[in-house]
Amino acid sequence: MLTGSCLCGGVAYEVDATPGTIMHCHCQTCRKTHGSAFSTVTNVPRDRFRWTKGEDLLRGFESSPGKTRYFCSQCGSHIVASREGKNTVLLRMGCLDTPITERPEVHIWRSDAADWYDPKAELPEWAEGRPPRS
Repeated sequence: MLTGSCLCGGVAYEVDATPGTIMHCHCQTCRKTHGSAFSTVTNVPRDRFRWTKGEDLLRGFESSPGKTRYFCSQCGSHIVASREGKNTVLLRMGCLDTPITERPEVHIWRSDAADWYDPKAELPEWAEGRPPRS
């Protein structure tokens, strides 16, 4: 069982399925939607997905023909997307609450990637916060 929710906790869902292929999407639409270099996503069967809280808080935006992105109208978290006629729902992995063992397998839409982000670059890591200014 997978569970997920928005930042404010007003919207929540559950899925009786394991994640599909996990991908980092670099398309311009995902970058603009999430204000980030990419969005990490996975597909799950639509018939195994259900809203458990706050469905009335959801708003949708048709970002491309037939594809609607759903977000919480209170906190703005982008939670899922779906395409007309498809039997899957696209989960935004950042809203997943359940720990999983699966890992991302592929970067997609690299042709649209932000020129300031290189997925091959090794960068220093900090467990919390950011490094002190020099």
